[in-house]
Order: sequence, then C-alpha cells, then structure tokens
Amino acid sequence: MHSKSNLIDAIRTHNPTAPVDWLSSFSGDALRTYLDHLLSRLDPKNTAWVRPGDTPALTFRAAAA
Repeated sequence: MHSKSNLIDAIRTHNPTAPVDWLSSFSGDALRTYLDHLLSRLDPKNTAWVRPGDTPALTFRAAAA
C-alpha cells in the first residue's frame, strides 16, 4: 500500500495541475482510485475505464468557507 504522499506524487506526475492541498483532503482509497483512472488512460488499447462498484457515479465537495 502506498502512502498518501506517494499517491499524491504519482497523481501529480500525470496531472500536475492538481493542487497538493486539495488532493490531501481525499482518503488514500480515493486517491488510489483516481490514480488507477489516470493510469488506465495511458494504455492506448484501453478504450474505457470501469468505475468501481463502490464508487458513486456523481460526487461533489462543498467549497471551503
């Protein structure tokens, strides 16, 4: 299992516009799911990403006050 900081570093390798403080607000499991999604897009033979069954199709976060 990767630490949150390792997952964030790996995510920022593929999405450098994602702010570290924003990524830090997510759980390690959520970061792993996002990284898996990013990595799936690197394979030209992969035509679709299958969302894990335990992940809701729609999510949102309230803006910090």
